[in-house]
Amino acid sequence: MNWIISRKHMFIGIGLGLIVGYLYYHFIGCASGTCAITSKPLNSSLYGGLLGFLISDIFKK
Repeated sequence: MNWIISRKHMFIGIGLGLIVGYLYYHFIGCASGTCAITSKPLNSSLYGGLLGFLISDIFKK
């Protein structure tokens, strides 16, 4: 439990990244279907989660 609490910024960043990645796919996406990241919701969400993790790591104390 202490491990989760000490890394809450990481989980928040990943969660927000997943949501933003899916929203990017839904509203912007790729019309032709040939884009590697934005052609599928899973790819876009996972990429967003990765970016969310990397950005949240910047704010670690």
